[in-house]
Amino acid sequence: MREPRAAAPTAGAPTATRGRRADAERNRAAIITAATAVFAEHGAEVDVREIARRSGVGMGTLYRHFPSKEDLLRLSLEQEFTAWLTEAHERAAATQDPWQALSGFFEQVLTTQAHNRALMDSYVQTGGPTEACVQKCRAFIDALRERCERAGLLRRGVSTEDLLSLSASLCQVVQTPGGQHRWRRLMTISLDGLSSRHREPLPS
Repeated sequence: MREPRAAAPTAGAPTATRGRRADAERNRAAIITAATAVFAEHGAEVDVREIARRSGVGMGTLYRHFPSKEDLLRLSLEQEFTAWLTEAHERAAATQDPWQALSGFFEQVLTTQAHNRALMDSYVQTGGPTEACVQKCRAFIDALRERCERAGLLRRGVSTEDLLSLSASLCQVVQTPGGQHRWRRLMTISLDGLSSRHREPLPS
């Protein structure tokens, strides 16, 4: 008895599969882009229907890629943080003055915090960024501190943990009523206290 012949592959099937995959990737990218903008404008409590509307996809498509809003928010914030830290590294590398690099970091992080409602909501709900984000920030701030220390610009005894704590404290100021208008003043006062002009020892 003759074995039945296998059916020939449908013409164009691989191309159709690649096309569907490309469409799915475009939809995912559009959702993430829209979510990043919507979260920044309206905060973490925004209705996901607004994200679907702005990305140009249906709710079913959105949920296939991101089963929960928390998944989408987490990815959006991670990408925002990565983009921000990359820009911070580039700015610091392009700044010859170590003190300007350090003060520029503080200004950048607080400006970002003040203009991104999702970041503010996330910090209020969770008490701060993820530990992975903290570690990346710690390494970057440590490099900035060492530059200022080598140049004799930083007050003696100031540690990386001091700078991290100061950054976190000023971020808390941003979240208070009216804080979006007061943080720059308080940042200036704080940075002045870090200057090597101050000779008196810090409390242990």
